[in-house]
Amino acid sequence: MSVLFIALPLALLLGGGGMIACILCIRSGQYEDLDTPAVRILVDDQPEETSPPKEPRPQARSSADQTEGFTL
Repeated sequence: MSVLFIALPLALLLGGGGMIACILCIRSGQYEDLDTPAVRILVDDQPEETSPPKEPRPQARSSADQTEGFTL
């Protein structure tokens, strides 16, 4: 029975703290726009620069490529 003297006020303090935290979040505007974050993942990112794509550079031939007809 003596545990109720500790548990009941502690539960009321935790519940009141949660209610105050919820009210502060609502007043600060955290819950105003609930749709945009869900749709933001579907929108493609715009490229930072609109430069033309780079052409691939020709690769140097290795020594193995120079001996094409040689087989062991």
